Parts: sequence; structure tokens; C-alpha cells
Amino acid sequence: MPDVLSAPLVVEFPFTRSLGPVQSAFLTGLRERTVLGVRTGDGKVMVPPVEYDPVTAEELRELTEVATTGTVTTWAWNPAPRRDQPLATPFAWVLVKLDGADTALLHVLDSPGPEAVNTGMRVRIRWAPQRTGAITDIACFEPYEGEETAESAPHSGEFADPVTGIVTPARLDYTYTPGRAQSAYLNALSEQRTVGERCPSCRKVYVPPRGACPTCGVATAEQVEVGPRGTVTTYCIVNIKAKNAMNDAIEVPYVYAHIALDGADLALHGRIGGIPYDQVRMGLRVEPVWTEGGRHPDHYRPTGEPDADYDAYKELL
Repeated sequence: MPDVLSAPLVVEFPFTRSLGPVQSAFLTGLRERTVLGVRTGDGKVMVPPVEYDPVTAEELRELTEVATTGTVTTWAWNPAPRRDQPLATPFAWVLVKLDGADTALLHVLDSPGPEAVNTGMRVRIRWAPQRTGAITDIACFEPYEGEETAESAPHSGEFADPVTGIVTPARLDYTYTPGRAQSAYLNALSEQRTVGERCPSCRKVYVPPRGACPTCGVATAEQVEVGPRGTVTTYCIVNIKAKNAMNDAIEVPYVYAHIALDGADLALHGRIGGIPYDQVRMGLRVEPVWTEGGRHPDHYRPTGEPDADYDAYKELL
């Protein structure tokens, strides 16, 4: 049995968004150690606040300050904190209904163990020493012995130097294990070959192979070597440099294209090099360029052949 391939993969990007008046007031308030909710048309106070009533879709603007103490409504223990989670030691994820609020806020509770956590326990906010206008300005919740209060007070939402935008990092770490078909595809690439699989029903050749025909739904097993040359079917011009060590040497703008390799019935994607980005076009004939020791083509470059006729690749757009 061949070795099972696997590789650690990371998908990561910064999500940048601007804030409306409600979210701006909420996050700026956290910076100032003030928790704001918003009052709905039926008098309920929602924390964290939203800009539109989830029931009526009514626009909401009436801000209300609530307490920094509250009650745990439900919880789950996290015995092994992961990268960038709020606490480095084991903690509880908790939903906390702050005093004066009618909805619960998701955050973490600093606790010595799950036996010290229970639904209904009283907690209070532990503020971060340095606050910037983010949900992490609440470092965590901690146990609190005080009584519940239902007091809340109207708030203008006005602060000096309000927070108007945030950048939220998004990251997914996982281990990818390809199946039989893709393992064969990746092993062939390491030999500077490209293989697909032919459907026994419709006879189309799919690259990269998935082990089954996406059209007919039947298993595929017959390997077919395709390319190495192909035709650009569609493409896009990339103007934003990726934060990736592998792409540090690639200067923008550059072109990423769908390429129909000769003999394939599905286009794969690859970077186009060896030609100015504004000269890349549909129908351009290209070939792979391999780097020494590389396990996949570094990019595709023009072959010098005449452009392919549109009818030759229109079904692969």
C-alpha cells in the first residue's frame, strides 16, 4: 500500500470592516470600560448591540449602558486553549447575560476548573490593561459574589476619538489528506507530469481528479496523462500582494488563469509568467515552467504557438 500523503495547511486572512454608529459606539465604549446595548422596539436590551431588530428588521439606535456584572446562562469547558484564544490556560466558554441586558454575550471565564463553573453563577468583567476598541478589551469574566441589578441607563454613544473600523484576523489550521486520486495526481506532479482520470460513462478527463465524475457521479479509476501544454480560458489580474513567504518574489500586478491542458475536460488554475500581464488573453497557448526540486509548476509561460480558436475551449469556460 502506498504511503498516505498529508500536509499541514493554513488559511489565513485579515478581515477589514468599517463600523456603523452602533458598533462604533459599542467598541469605543469597551475601550472606555463602558458596555453598551441597544433597545428594541419592545423594550428589550440587546448586548452586544445590533443595528437592526432581528424580529422586525426595524433600525435600532437607542443605546443603553448596562452593568459590567452578569449571570452565566450556559457554558462549555475548554481544556486545551488554542493559538490566539483569549486565555493561555484552560477556561470556560460562557454566555453571560449582563445585568440590565436581555440577551447574552459570548466570552470566556477564567476558572481553576470545570467544577468551579455552573449555570447561574455570578460573574464580572475583567478589563484588559490596555484597550484599543475591540471585544478583547474584555480580557475575560471572573467569578463575582455580588447581587443582580436590573439597572440600565440611556447613553448617547458619543466618545472622543471613536473607533470607526476594525481588522479581524481569520485563520484556519488543518491537516489535509488527499484520497487515492489526488495522491496519484500529486505524485505525478513531483515527476513533472500531470495526470487526470477519465469517467467511464461520459469519457471526460478531469484534472485534478477527485475519484468520481462530478457530472455522472460514478467512480473514476482510469488514469490519463494530459498536457503539458494548454490554453488560457479565463484569467484575472492580481493587484494585491499576498502575505505569503512563497509569493514574496512575485511582483504585482500578475495574472492568475484557468488553463485547459491538452487532453483535459476541466481547466485548472495557475500563474502566468514570461509575458506582460496586460498581454495575457483568452486562447493564449502556454506551457509549465518547473523550478529545480519543485513539486508543481511554478508558473505557465507562452509557447509561441498561435492562439487557440474560441470554439476549441468555449465549453471549458
